[in-house]
Amino acid sequence: MLKPAEASANSALATFNYTTVSTRDGNTYSGVMVGQDPFSSGPFTITAVDTPIVPLIITTKSVAFKISRGGILSRIKGFTTFDPTVADDACLKSPNDVPLDVALQSPIFQATDFSFGPTSVGTTQYIDAFQRGNFSLQGTDYHTLLSPRVLRPIHLVFPANEALAIPSGLFGACGPLGIVNINTIYPVLLNLLAEEGFDSSQFPIFLMYNTVMSIGVPNNLNKCCILGFHDAIGSPIQTYSPFDFDTTGLFGPTIKDTSIAAHEVGEWMDDPFGNNPTPLWGHVGQVGGCQDNLEVGDPLTGTNVPTVTSPVNGFNYHLQELAFFSWFYGAPSIAVNGWFSDNNTFKHDAGPVCTKK
Repeated sequence: MLKPAEASANSALATFNYTTVSTRDGNTYSGVMVGQDPFSSGPFTITAVDTPIVPLIITTKSVAFKISRGGILSRIKGFTTFDPTVADDACLKSPNDVPLDVALQSPIFQATDFSFGPTSVGTTQYIDAFQRGNFSLQGTDYHTLLSPRVLRPIHLVFPANEALAIPSGLFGACGPLGIVNINTIYPVLLNLLAEEGFDSSQFPIFLMYNTVMSIGVPNNLNKCCILGFHDAIGSPIQTYSPFDFDTTGLFGPTIKDTSIAAHEVGEWMDDPFGNNPTPLWGHVGQVGGCQDNLEVGDPLTGTNVPTVTSPVNGFNYHLQELAFFSWFYGAPSIAVNGWFSDNNTFKHDAGPVCTKK
């Protein structure tokens, strides 16, 4: 695997390199983030990243009808289509009933007033607000923004043994949930990256609706569910992210609508190539063991900032809380308010280097 700086040199994505000494273990770490160098003397400007959004219309050919005590779904033949471009009045309410439109009008892509505690970090997109707070850049012209544009929807049909639908009645959801084997959809996504002609300066997003991924066969709930990921592949290195816009409520009250987008886009911003090293941390959020990279969403999966009501459409958006740079590398915090995460859930850094429990 390329080192972060080598990866940056092999991509046209607008990035900066950083080097820091961790107070958690005394070692020096180097990595890459998207945008302008916040450690420079400026002047600071706007970095805008072209963000093509590809709506994925997904059709599955099997339907679950029973679950065993061991978490295995029994299934029969049946077609179900998950389409983010059409109204879903079962899980959403008019006029905010077209998932793609609701996603585009969210604080992930639209300017919204953000304050972290007593401090305003500006009227901007959520991940930019996070990054401004991350390095105490509120009050400056520093911005890293997504420039979204919607491309034609792509319809994917998966074989019955590689994808299924869980009907609403099985778990009491408002609508069905699709599950696709990640080993099946991953090469499809790589082919789409090539076919659509994206270049490495762009950040393509593949938007799914109420559809998640399994590790292996989709009827084994013990291997489910991946709600999204960010990835970097090829040469020049292309970053991209597929994720679910979820309205089923099956993943709890906090993992809804744009909480998954906040997680994945935040991690892309601060670890675009997936290899920014940190001292070991873990046993928190979705990480049961130890992890050693700068994934700002993983430590706080399931924990959100206060719900944001959009001035554009009045929709109440869920946005995951994200961990600041200083949480990974150690106190004192260089972030806004001296915090370690953008809703102050973390009161200190990640602590002693992680060990297995």
